[in-house]
Amino acid sequence: MVNFNDAIDTIQASKKQGINKFVQNKTIAGAMNTFIDAQSDYTKLAVNSGSEAFTAVTKEMAKVTAEFTKFDFVKFGEGIAAVYRNPYQTQSPQ
Repeated sequence: MVNFNDAIDTIQASKKQGINKFVQNKTIAGAMNTFIDAQSDYTKLAVNSGSEAFTAVTKEMAKVTAEFTKFDFVKFGEGIAAVYRNPYQTQSPQ
């Protein structure tokens, strides 16, 4: 599984460096850095939740695909063809 937290931390750290360099007022810089921390926490949670959801969907799709490949299409086709060959004769269930 890919860990996006490092990339998120890198981006957020660069934002903080920009604020610390260009914003001279310490109160405003502190408030902006607090916002960036909250933004970082939210982004990490959203990315991790999305990743977990994607993993769960992928696993379920693999299960469905495995079940689908077990279906006997030849037997199904033979049953359909038998009905079309003699549509008025009912077949007993096997």
